[in-house]
Amino acid sequence: MKNTQVITFMGLLVSMEIMLTRFFAIQTPIVRIGFGFIPIAVSAMLFGPVIGGITAMIADIAGMMIFPKGVYFPGFTFSALLTGVIFGLFLYRREKTIIRIAAAVLIITLAVDIVLNTVWLSMITGKGALAILPPRLLKSLLMLPVQVFSIHMVWRYAGRFIESKYLLKNTGS
Repeated sequence: MKNTQVITFMGLLVSMEIMLTRFFAIQTPIVRIGFGFIPIAVSAMLFGPVIGGITAMIADIAGMMIFPKGVYFPGFTFSALLTGVIFGLFLYRREKTIIRIAAAVLIITLAVDIVLNTVWLSMITGKGALAILPPRLLKSLLMLPVQVFSIHMVWRYAGRFIESKYLLKNTGS
């Protein structure tokens, strides 16, 4: 596959992530509910953990530069990188089953969203991590099945098509 195709798809997925995160999400000081995870998951499924992580990092940095909603904190960029890497480790060049998708989402939810992002928010807001944890746990519990179902459906109806029509036929070039 040509590098220009990867960069083009990365750019499209970055712009989708920014739109879904900055404009089509519900944001409170300690919880964000949105669908910005979908383009990152698709990027990692199509191109692997490295490109998935880079796509997530670029989306986080560009989103903060273009549409700031608070202070920039590099911890969230690190969390974004880890999210893309974890999706790639679980889903790149592997069968995209509900179980595999659920495992990736569960690891990201526990390690990145609940642990790391709660620590970052605690550092930024000055509130104790245990004080901001309950609403974050509730949001994570509610969003886990939504994320699994959304990623599965997007891959089923769009990801396979993109992979077969635009990416696989060019692997020899």
